[in-house]
Amino acid sequence: MDKFRIMVQFLQANQESFMNGICGIMALASAQMYSSFEFTCPCLPDYNYAYGIGILIVPPIWFFLLGYVLNNNISVLTEEWKRPVGKRRKDPAVLRYMFSSMTQRALIAPAVWVAVTLMDGKSFLCAFSATTDFSEFLNESYQSLSTKELVKLQARIPCTDVYDGHYIISREGASRYIRCLSQACGWTFLMVITIAAFLIRAIRPCFTQAAFLKTKYWSHYIDTERKLFDETCKEHAKSFAKVCIQQYFESISGEIVPQFQLPTKKGKGKKDDDGEKQKSDEENLLGIRKEDDMNKVLWNWHICKPPLMLNKRAEDMNGHAHLDTLSLLEERNTHTPVKTTAVAYYSKV
Repeated sequence: MDKFRIMVQFLQANQESFMNGICGIMALASAQMYSSFEFTCPCLPDYNYAYGIGILIVPPIWFFLLGYVLNNNISVLTEEWKRPVGKRRKDPAVLRYMFSSMTQRALIAPAVWVAVTLMDGKSFLCAFSATTDFSEFLNESYQSLSTKELVKLQARIPCTDVYDGHYIISREGASRYIRCLSQACGWTFLMVITIAAFLIRAIRPCFTQAAFLKTKYWSHYIDTERKLFDETCKEHAKSFAKVCIQQYFESISGEIVPQFQLPTKKGKGKKDDDGEKQKSDEENLLGIRKEDDMNKVLWNWHICKPPLMLNKRAEDMNGHAHLDTLSLLEERNTHTPVKTTAVAYYSKV
């Protein structure tokens, strides 16, 4: 249990690396799923195109949505987008940055699937075998075939055990021709996404470096703030439940059961695994001891988050705070300097 908790803490502390690892695993999973996938073309003119294009498009859409589902920031983005403005304005640039970073990670697995599918060429062959012009592979002695019969024959090209027109159209030549076109599309796809990724990563910092740093900082802040708020709520809920249960048993029995409390040494507090001193249950309650008060705190946090202004002295507790510079100057002027004395030590040798 301790190892699992340490692993969870490590993943939370290194969320970006964790998400990159998840994207890599999804990319490998997509390639492995395609290699183990049993491709079965219907070999019918009315269904070949739908089946081949479906294999090329539907799994990438599923991987794309799965990338959003596995990303923890999707809930953070949704909450930040839908929350009331209150005393803290919403920056559209931060929302765009969070959405773009999630989208870039979610696109990795679909891109791998599309590239592997095009390089293999089976779906491309199934989709376009009935509509491709195979006049170069057609036996001239069989020109009497109608167009409908020729389309049915071409639709059976992807199926080795069904195709029976070797004396009319060379199946090996037609399959290689379509797979060549599929691989050309695959390399073109890889080149396009590689150039696009290079331009995004290389050109963007040249024009919007300051804005990029600002949006990156505040996106990290939003994520960190949510984590700390959740941790504080968990600690408060644990302390609230513990105190509530203790008071319940005290009200029933009329006395405290001391044997359930571990003795503590004077001057030494109980330490957790990190070596830090734990707060008492009363301190973790933070002065909130009623259900209505806690509901009010949570509701106010949702509709009116505190402003991003950390001043030591504030005239208005509702957020319109500013530093009283005059009082600081007066404190500096009236501050009594500390007297220093020089002490000399002489040694008798």
